[in-house]
Amino acid sequence: MGQLALQRLPPVASLPKRPPSLPPPSSASPSLPCTTASRRPRFYVARAMSSHIVGYPRIGPKRELKFALESFWDGKTGVDDLQNVAANLRKSIWKHMADAGIKYIPSNTFSYYDQMLDTTAMLGAVPPRYNWEGGEIGFDLYFSMARGNASVPAMEMTKWFDTNYHYIVPELGPDVNFFYASHKAVVEFKEAKALGLDTVPVLIGPMTYLLLSKPAKGVEKSFCLLFLIDKILPVYN
Repeated sequence: MGQLALQRLPPVASLPKRPPSLPPPSSASPSLPCTTASRRPRFYVARAMSSHIVGYPRIGPKRELKFALESFWDGKTGVDDLQNVAANLRKSIWKHMADAGIKYIPSNTFSYYDQMLDTTAMLGAVPPRYNWEGGEIGFDLYFSMARGNASVPAMEMTKWFDTNYHYIVPELGPDVNFFYASHKAVVEFKEAKALGLDTVPVLIGPMTYLLLSKPAKGVEKSFCLLFLIDKILPVYN
């Protein structure tokens, strides 16, 4: 039978110090990012992280906005009372974020009802049944679109993507005309500025707005709402 052949290994000193496929360490070697040819450690400067959030609960810690709205809708309080509650909430929210060290504090995230409805107001995309004749959109028209009134129904509500938040669905068609009809975003930016805070206004973008809208009554269901992009962009600009 065959005999087992033993192979003598060379002495350790004669073995190669590095596999020939690996280059010697250098400052340019991507596999050794923290060493140099002389193996001196590199030091990195730690930098503070910039923080930002896109929104903040707006109802208030004691549901102040809810109670203020219900009182306003019941006719127990007026517009000034509602606006004062809202202004105090915005102020406390901005201050809380500033005290927490948030660098990019958002504005225009507050809403009396819904941010999609706020965008509809900003764009002047009011359905014809509300008989809007132009001008700045006030509370009467705003809440009529949200809740309806004695003469006309409210606009449809549906879920925001897969969340339990519901938004007011815009009703659009080929004949819609967009106008800059609500200065809410600018007003709130200036309001924060007066408090000594530079904020980042948050807007629902035009593509998102169109894709979350629906064809208005009498408009073909197959109408592509993205065809309105050229009409909506001037308002954003």
